[in-house]
Amino acid sequence: MEIKIVRQILEWNENCHAEVQEQLDKSNVYMINIMGSPGAGKTTFILRLIDEFRKLGIRTGVIEGDIAGKIDAEKMAEIGIPVVQLNTDGACHIEAMSIKNILPEFNLEEMDVIVIENIGNLVCPAEFDIGEHLKIALLSVPEGDDKVEKYPLMFTRADALVITKYDMINYFRFDVDRVTGNSRNRNENISIHKVNSASGEGMQGFVHWVTEKIREGK
Repeated sequence: MEIKIVRQILEWNENCHAEVQEQLDKSNVYMINIMGSPGAGKTTFILRLIDEFRKLGIRTGVIEGDIAGKIDAEKMAEIGIPVVQLNTDGACHIEAMSIKNILPEFNLEEMDVIVIENIGNLVCPAEFDIGEHLKIALLSVPEGDDKVEKYPLMFTRADALVITKYDMINYFRFDVDRVTGNSRNRNENISIHKVNSASGEGMQGFVHWVTEKIREGK
């Protein structure tokens, strides 16, 4: 008897993904999945994005995914952002069922956007839809310009690629044309942004793009 474990898991996850999206759509809440390696600057990027959203009157909540700990969630709580910590206890990704179980912790009627900081790696998170409306892949300059070729699924499925720590471009051998070319060869619709999250340089272009996506999705 053939047992298709992977197929069954993914089908179950897809059903739950649709349920999460349906619940969010009923509450008029948009969800963004931020993915990237450890050290890519996900938390700093999210904090900067929230700051920009606040200026626009966009109410934001955060789901912090980590294997263990609550360091990043505490950073969100310090600035008054509704946040729920999700610890996977060793799992390398978040699944849709976890998001479904977390949503009741938020008052969705007082929220416009939920941002998920996924588990830090370029492999597993790309495989699972978790109810999000947008997938954003972060790649930092210090990581190198070969990651699109090494981890193609992440960049194939992402709606946008944000190249972070762009202020360090002169200190590393990072071929931007190689990254953008390889990304668009796999995903011709991917939106690419160069950002220094610490200073905010480059964020305006991304914020304009993502707010347009939010308006289109609501």
